[in-house]
Amino acid sequence: MGKTTVSVNLAHAFARAGLKTLLVDADPQGSVGLSLTRQSRMLSGFYDYLADPGIPLDRILVPTRLDTFALVASGQASDYEVGGAPVGAHLSRVRGFLRAVEARGFDVCIVDTPAGLFGLTADIIASSDSVLIPQQAEPLAIRSVPKMLEGLNRLRVIQPRLMVLGVLMTMLQQDMAESRESVTALRQLLPADLVLRTMIPRDGLFVKASARGLPVGVLEEGAGALAVFDALRAEIEAKFERSGIPAHPRHDGPA
Repeated sequence: MGKTTVSVNLAHAFARAGLKTLLVDADPQGSVGLSLTRQSRMLSGFYDYLADPGIPLDRILVPTRLDTFALVASGQASDYEVGGAPVGAHLSRVRGFLRAVEARGFDVCIVDTPAGLFGLTADIIASSDSVLIPQQAEPLAIRSVPKMLEGLNRLRVIQPRLMVLGVLMTMLQQDMAESRESVTALRQLLPADLVLRTMIPRDGLFVKASARGLPVGVLEEGAGALAVFDALRAEIEAKFERSGIPAHPRHDGPA
C-alpha cells in the first residue's frame, strides 16, 4: 500500500472527525482521482491552478458524499514539469494555492505528492506545516529512510517550521518475520518519536476499496481499517498539540 492509499484514507478519517478536509492530488499520475472518481481525467485541478492562479478555487473543488470532505484532482495540465525546475521555482504559486484553501475555510489540507524531494514536491513540502513519510515494512525499503530525513532537514532552510510527523510503516505482514523485523530495525535506527506507533497492515480491502472508488472505511467489512486510520489521525493530532502547530494544519502527504 502506497502513499495515495494513506492520503485518501487519512483524509477520510479527518473528515469523519468533523474537520473540513481537502485532499489534493499533486501526483501527475492522478492516483487520488483515479481512486475516488473515475471522471478525474476530465477535471481541471491542481496543475491547472499552478499554470493559471487566476482560476477560482471553487472551480476545481470536487465535493464528495461527506460534507466535510472535498478533492482537487491533478487536472488537465498534469504534464506540468515537476522535476525539471529547481527547488523554489513554483514556491509562490503553491503557497498561493494553500492560502486560497485556508481562505475557503478548510481545516486540513492533505497533499498527495510525487515521490522524491526535488522540484515541485520540494516546493509543496516547503509550503506545508508537516510531512508524513509512509514506508513499506520491507528490509530494502527502510534503508532509504535516513537519506529521506536528511533531505527533509535541508528543506527547513526554506520552511523552518516544517514538522516531520514521522515514518508510517505500511503493508505490515505480521505473519512474516522479515516484515516484523523491518519495523524493529527502523525503531532501533531512529529516535522513538520519528516512527509512528500506528502501523498499516497489508490488506486486500485497500485494493477492493480503490476498485470501487471509495475510502476503505466505507466498505461494510472496513471497520478494522477504519479504526486503524482513526488511530493514525489521533496520533497525528496529538503530535500537533505537543508541538504547538495550529489545530488546523496544512499537511503535506507522503514524501
